[in-house]
Amino acid sequence: MNTSHPVRLLRPVRMVAIVILAIAFSTQTAWAEALSPVGKWKTIDDDTGKPKSIVEIWERGGKVYGKILRLFRGPSEDQDPKCDKCEGFRKDKRIIGMTIMWGLSRDDDEWSGGKILDPDNGKIYRCYIEVQEGGKKLKVRGYIGISLLGRTQYWLKVDD
Repeated sequence: MNTSHPVRLLRPVRMVAIVILAIAFSTQTAWAEALSPVGKWKTIDDDTGKPKSIVEIWERGGKVYGKILRLFRGPSEDQDPKCDKCEGFRKDKRIIGMTIMWGLSRDDDEWSGGKILDPDNGKIYRCYIEVQEGGKKLKVRGYIGISLLGRTQYWLKVDD
């Protein structure tokens, strides 16, 4: 005759279930964090393949924004340039510290629906971004109208 109490048998089962849920939750959280674009990214010049700037991306109110923290400039170049080709309130403002990406919302595994500014030409493009290679690379696509008419850059994650 089995003298085990049913409640005592449920405790180990309940503990196993709790452990499984905790592992699943922590794995899902780590995966979601790995796909987040939040952090610092090194931009790469399309033509030279050399580092161009460091952009910090942050999230506020479910939207993603990015600003330039640093520029990699040659010794003969202006180290603190202004956006002379920009229009509106950005005209002649310092590029370092300027918000160049705004309004992107999460859409599955990418962030879209926002805009990005190219300070070199002062133009604003529609934009989407996608974190790749486990959070080491950021695909940044700026375009006019439809996504086919634009260009893609790949930014590299910078360790803080």
